[in-house]
Amino acid sequence: DILLALVHLQSKLHHAEEDQLMLAMELARDIGDHEARFAHARTVLVGDFNMNPFEPGVVGASGLHAVMTRAIAEKGTRTVSSRESRYFYNPMWSYFGDRSEGPPGTYYYRKSTPICYFWNMFDQVLLRPDIVHWLKDLRILDHDGSTSLLDKLGQPDSETASDHLPLYFRLNP
Repeated sequence: DILLALVHLQSKLHHAEEDQLMLAMELARDIGDHEARFAHARTVLVGDFNMNPFEPGVVGASGLHAVMTRAIAEKGTRTVSSRESRYFYNPMWSYFGDRSEGPPGTYYYRKSTPICYFWNMFDQVLLRPDIVHWLKDLRILDHDGSTSLLDKLGQPDSETASDHLPLYFRLNP
């Protein structure tokens, strides 16, 4: 058995980073409640987080507490301010930037502000430590087999499919 949670969190266009942090904290509590109810933590959390892997709602101990390496995640938990927090493993860190095999992120946004990341990794797959070894394949898709999901600039083509690139992942228990 696994717990599969699908998310589409609020956009940065309409919510501040602090709002996203609060919502991630609520989501983390809800996931913990369900894990307690089902008496296991074989949880997969996947979807559009509208946050990058390094943002407080994703990495914060009171938020999703998703870390970039399996070695850290496999430690299970970390105690912060006398409160034990369970880790998620976030393999999406490895797909961020132009050194990865595929696109450098899942969402491209260019804005005229002093800080602009251009490529973002809003779409993510998070795994609890109990099942990190089940992950056998993970890719950011830039085509559907016959049609490119990218425009002529190499960015997600919202006219063909979506402004976000989809993820493909396979678990093998």
